[in-house]
Amino acid sequence: MSVKPELLLQSDAEVGEGPIFLGDSLLWVDIPFGKIHNTNLGTLKTETTTLDTRVGAVAPFEAGENLAIACQEGFAIFADGKLDIRDPFLADPDFRMNDAKCDVRGRFWGGSCQMEFEAGKGKLHRWEGGKQNKVMVEGLALPNGIGWNYENTLMYLADSMAKKVYVSDFDLTDDFVPKFRELISIDSGVPDGLAVDMDGCIWLAVWGGSRVSKISPQGKILEEHHFPVAQPSSCAFGSDGTLFVTSARAGISEAELVNQPLAGSLFTLSTSTTGVPVSGFKESR
Repeated sequence: MSVKPELLLQSDAEVGEGPIFLGDSLLWVDIPFGKIHNTNLGTLKTETTTLDTRVGAVAPFEAGENLAIACQEGFAIFADGKLDIRDPFLADPDFRMNDAKCDVRGRFWGGSCQMEFEAGKGKLHRWEGGKQNKVMVEGLALPNGIGWNYENTLMYLADSMAKKVYVSDFDLTDDFVPKFRELISIDSGVPDGLAVDMDGCIWLAVWGGSRVSKISPQGKILEEHHFPVAQPSSCAFGSDGTLFVTSARAGISEAELVNQPLAGSLFTLSTSTTGVPVSGFKESR
């Protein structure tokens, strides 16, 4: 089964990533240029905030309009037009934060990586708004898409350079540490951002594979949906089950862009399911 995606908004994002909803708008980022886009889904008007740092992902606060941010230096809060880097643990400019997402308790889980994605240098962190995050997993390469099933009993994590999606049993206690095992290995393209539906299936953007794959909780590919761009990068479910998909044009030559002029744009994909709601950030005091 394959459904044809629809173009939502033509754009030229270098690395469009991290789609997440804020009311009637879709927030998404362009990592290397520090851009946070806010696209109103009614008018398709986009307002852009540009920060002086790479932005891997954002998470709206559970209440209010502030944002938690995974950025070049570590974890930050964006409030009243100002960036406050609360946990600047990545002092080495050869490292940065990548994808990140909040669990149902509002804790911000995010991956860090070396700029050339050196194996073993990537880590998974959990941050609650204080001055120091907790390192939850080490020995990764490019930790990427993160998600949980509705019951909060399973956690998923993609490692792009390992070309694998991992799964761990999960619970919400403070002392829980995930122990990931391989769910599926991706042969063509690399696993990037993901979303989880109410049946526990993963919807995985496959960078370099021109597709979004639906994967069962047992690791079986159930559906593949092909896109007119080589690098779908991440995805998020709307309330009606529509999947919103970012893409990227990084590394694509001008000659290649002739054949995929929509690289870097936003797309939608109709599905027959609904997504697990994604939680906002809840700062721990």
